[in-house]
Amino acid sequence: MLGFLFRLLPFWVREPLFIVVGSVFGVRIMYLALREEEWAAAGIGVVFLVVTAARVHTVVQALRARRNPSPAASVDGAVSDAAVQPHSQVAGQRLVPDPEKEPNALGQAVAAVAVFAALGVALWLGPHLLPPDEDSTPPAASCSSGEGEELPSAYDKTSQAVTGDELCKALNRSDLAQFLGTPAETATMAWGTNNTAPLTDGKVAQPAAEVHFDTYTVNVSATYNKLSIAQYVKLMEFGEETDVKALSVLGRPGVLFSDHTMAIEFNLGSGGSGGPVGQGPLARTLSVALDGNDRGGYYDITVWSTSGALPDDSALLDIAETILPTIHERTL
Repeated sequence: MLGFLFRLLPFWVREPLFIVVGSVFGVRIMYLALREEEWAAAGIGVVFLVVTAARVHTVVQALRARRNPSPAASVDGAVSDAAVQPHSQVAGQRLVPDPEKEPNALGQAVAAVAVFAALGVALWLGPHLLPPDEDSTPPAASCSSGEGEELPSAYDKTSQAVTGDELCKALNRSDLAQFLGTPAETATMAWGTNNTAPLTDGKVAQPAAEVHFDTYTVNVSATYNKLSIAQYVKLMEFGEETDVKALSVLGRPGVLFSDHTMAIEFNLGSGGSGGPVGQGPLARTLSVALDGNDRGGYYDITVWSTSGALPDDSALLDIAETILPTIHERTL
């Protein structure tokens, strides 16, 4: 179908078009074939260039025929202009075609070559010259709004307790992935919850927020109890925490430690029963006291990945030093 449409074009447009297209494709195929050492493709490129050379020869012969017209000369199977002289007699006078109104073969050829050469160069260099499509990057996940949600009574009894939504907004920063060493990633999920600490009968506020990336997941929580970091470190002697390291963060006592997350399997088939709770990947946590006097309560910043890989401890310290100053105590 495409070849039929090309045949309908005038000779001085069609042939330059074939020449430009054949040259662009032939040279491009030859370049790629030589770079990849694909000799079959190189053969195809040679065919394109040979056919193009034949087209160039045809155009050159046609131009020579127009410059030296003769009754026997023809182009593309049509009798030349010198062989046919349209005329008519009107009132005894002979009308001769106006040479200025005849189509300029050389002008058509030059215009066609220029247009299609520009198209060929644009197709060839376009991907390298155009700026990257910034819109192709998926937008980062935003924190789901918890406005209108009724807080547990523990939050009313603890006036300084922040909400999960406030923790989420503090954690879900544009530079969070850079702290983790994966600056090209964007958050795929972000949320906050207004929990209470387990085994406290709902009397201790424990808001939390979590941000997911392709590589890592970051969780931050605040626990408003009477447990100090010093007491917390002593309890770790009886727990399963490993690689425990006490330190100071923003002038507050803190501790780094590792522990395994929990893995829960859900069966969504008939019955919908869940599997047993198992051991998940290793997580690294930085706990920081709510204040410099360590009077009780702490923030937990935890990072883990499904692969089990963990970032450097400096990532947790950077996150803590960046987001904790932005978390303001809630006032009633």
